[in-house]
Amino acid sequence: MQTRTVAVLGASADPAKWGYKSVLAHQAKGFEVFPINPNGGEIAGLKVYRSLAEIPGGKLDRITVYLRPALVLQALPEIAERGCDELWLNPGTESDEVIAAAKSLGIEPIIACSIVSG
Repeated sequence: MQTRTVAVLGASADPAKWGYKSVLAHQAKGFEVFPINPNGGEIAGLKVYRSLAEIPGGKLDRITVYLRPALVLQALPEIAERGCDELWLNPGTESDEVIAAAKSLGIEPIIACSIVSG
């Protein structure tokens, strides 16, 4: 069985933030985790990619988002280009505009906490 992949868009090196907790939670669930943050660096022993385009390989199984809605809107074209089976908009990342924009790109977002629900 192939390991599922997840990109954590808005990953954080701050253990108090959900973008950090998501990295750990997805690791614990057996995902191959790709933290994404424009600052780069390392989170929980993993290389941090500056964009989705930097991640090696093809379509991702999951992209889980921890960004403000305005930043999600900016990221949606890159998300659509990269491709994923599941796009999770965690609490605080969604808005009517984000949902409509995702759907216009052919993406049906899951609006829920990927740590708890997924």
